[in-house]
Amino acid sequence: MDAIKEEKIDTQSKEIAVESDEKKRGEKIELDEDRLPSRAMAIHEHIRQDGEKELERDAMALFWSAIAAGLSMGASLLAKGIFHVQLDGVPGGFLLENLGYTFGFIIVIMARQQLFTENTVTAVLPVMQNPGWVNFGLMTRLWGVVLLGNLIGTAIAAWAFEHMPIFDEQTRDAFVKIGMDVMKNTPGEMFSNAIISGWIIATMVWMFPSAGAAKIVVIILMTWLIALADTTHIVVGAVEIFYLVFNGTLHWSEFIWPFALPTLAGNICGGTFIFALLSHAQIRNDMINARKAEAKARAEEEKRQNKGAEK
Repeated sequence: MDAIKEEKIDTQSKEIAVESDEKKRGEKIELDEDRLPSRAMAIHEHIRQDGEKELERDAMALFWSAIAAGLSMGASLLAKGIFHVQLDGVPGGFLLENLGYTFGFIIVIMARQQLFTENTVTAVLPVMQNPGWVNFGLMTRLWGVVLLGNLIGTAIAAWAFEHMPIFDEQTRDAFVKIGMDVMKNTPGEMFSNAIISGWIIATMVWMFPSAGAAKIVVIILMTWLIALADTTHIVVGAVEIFYLVFNGTLHWSEFIWPFALPTLAGNICGGTFIFALLSHAQIRNDMINARKAEAKARAEEEKRQNKGAEK
């Protein structure tokens, strides 16, 4: 019976195994800058290997982590709304108010919860390095599970903000104003602004391996920039627009269009089709040259071994 159970576990693990060069060769790429052709390749490999781990995670683990992230993102609306009320009329209040936007990102990223826009670069690099149906299927599974979990979490947070007796009328009015400011955008503007926020989030993820102890500073600066630029983000924006839906200000259909679909498409374009593609392209030649050098070294080693055997 134990043997059968082990066999089932092995089969399940194989079903969600990412296709990669390391697995084919049975060895892992060493993340040592001196052994890799460039610093950019070292960062690429660090993020790609993190992406492989995420792709292979259990779907339910991803789902619950994504729900937690959606709930945590409610902190962005919460902080921004409170700051809006407390800083009303204060010179430079706009800058500090938008600092509230960073709170949700700090919680989600430092707590290692699943955020959809992080995965537009992290989960994509393994697919770009080894394109195939297995890796593409795993990426699609990850995106679907995480996005669904994020939206459920944001909906719960927005419902709680509206229906629980927590906030005064001024703060509730601030929540409505924040959401309506997002809805002033046309679908085209939602899409264009989301490209910028997707690109900034992807840039932030690319900076993490080099950030070290300054990681939280990177999160604050990059996400504050998203807020200051008044861009759109599928997860933070979902909290804001769900609040309007539960408040009765908007109909459900308006969450889907003009907000969710254009914003989602823009975030994916900015994070995947612009940043991840360019980041992968810059190290592609380094990777090809490294593989050629490895193949040449192995061939020379085999020749030496063959000569030694002949003697």
